[in-house]
Amino acid sequence: MPGVETIIIQGIGFAGLALFVISFQLRSNRALFLSQSLGSVMFGLQFLLLGSLSGCLSLILVIVRNMLLMRYQEWSWVRWKGWIAIFSAFCVAILVFTWDGPISILPYLAVQVGTIMYWTNNAQMIRLSNLICASPCWLIFDIIVGSIGGILNETILIVSILVSIYRYGWKSLGQNKFETRKQRQQK
Repeated sequence: MPGVETIIIQGIGFAGLALFVISFQLRSNRALFLSQSLGSVMFGLQFLLLGSLSGCLSLILVIVRNMLLMRYQEWSWVRWKGWIAIFSAFCVAILVFTWDGPISILPYLAVQVGTIMYWTNNAQMIRLSNLICASPCWLIFDIIVGSIGGILNETILIVSILVSIYRYGWKSLGQNKFETRKQRQQK
């Protein structure tokens, strides 16, 4: 029977799971980024408690990235493509300084590919990068570090992405969903 500490650590992962599942059912990129950032906080804490510094720091980078991307339309400086290089450099630094063997490559790839695709501001590319690279990398990582919520999260995320594609249609997901209420009213 698992101890209280194990139950709490795994519970944190289940809270992250709920936030990520919700994120791919949201049509707005802004809402998707916010929900994923909150989920990343939960998983980052869980990885720290499970002793995985590379996973924890990678998720802190994801949180910062997503917070910037939430303001993609409002702040022109956020649209600067040089951010990809800056985040990539931080990804490499985290990989080097938290190296714990080949397992450290998994969060690196997930964050690196995600960052490149998220800056496209295209829901198709965001979901495709998660479906093909980020979720499979995190799934393997979660299995290795023992995050039950993470394992379920990535499995459900893959299904959730497929549902969102079915629900909204592939072409609809390529449209700009950062439109503000004011912009919609002006149409």
